Amino acid sequence: MEFWGNMQRAVITEAPMTRIRSEADGTPELMLEKATLARDSEGRAKYARRGLGLKGGLDQTTRAMLLRQLYLSHIESRRFEVALTIALEMVDTGVMADVAHQDAARACLGLERRQEAIEHLRIASRVSPPSRRAFHLWTLGSVLYLAGQERHSLGPLSRAVRWGTNDKPLYQAQVVLAQLACGETVSNVLEVRERLADSACGRGYGQFVLGELAFCEGDFAASEDYLSAFVERTGRGRVAQQVALEGELRRARDLLGRMAEKRRLA
Repeated sequence: MEFWGNMQRAVITEAPMTRIRSEADGTPELMLEKATLARDSEGRAKYARRGLGLKGGLDQTTRAMLLRQLYLSHIESRRFEVALTIALEMVDTGVMADVAHQDAARACLGLERRQEAIEHLRIASRVSPPSRRAFHLWTLGSVLYLAGQERHSLGPLSRAVRWGTNDKPLYQAQVVLAQLACGETVSNVLEVRERLADSACGRGYGQFVLGELAFCEGDFAASEDYLSAFVERTGRGRVAQQVALEGELRRARDLLGRMAEKRRLA
């Protein structure tokens, strides 16, 4: 589950009325293309600002997409307060409101304003098209789970399972994690774990969930393998993705540290 990749593809492929590619120089669309293809946050911000500063031909959809590139540049530089301001401007455009609220939530998490993030995620899940509803519900449930609100995470995670398609094994596994954290007896942990491991969503974010499931079962060798792979993979990813997954990275490193301590004391 690659948050930033999914959202970027959604913006590019679903936004109406906007041409990403333009033959004319100095158009908002061309600046958007250059911002999207920029190799670093400075380049992304430079072209996004140029596009936003052009007087003619800037419709609301193009404006929202340029704002998102500017938002990403600030997220990548960990300027969360500015990123949040821009995300709220995106919300005001009314274009792809669910993506804008998801982005606002990520900025709020960077600012450690968790309750505001949760509210943005709740709105995102309500206003999103059906194709992205499971994703937003899963994100909401994950934030609640990592915040120690496992009981509250069960509702959105269970709804994510109902709305989910290809990523359903991931959502089901996280429901099981939340149930175990709540002290519930779960009889099909191994089955859920195997289903996730065999699915495409068992890679990337799925490695974090598999590592937690293995840890809960006492399978520390597998847990260490999964969590180490997750930390390494995320560390090689884009800064924006690392920012989005900081809670998961902290949890993975904590579990790895606990397992290392167990080995030391053994």
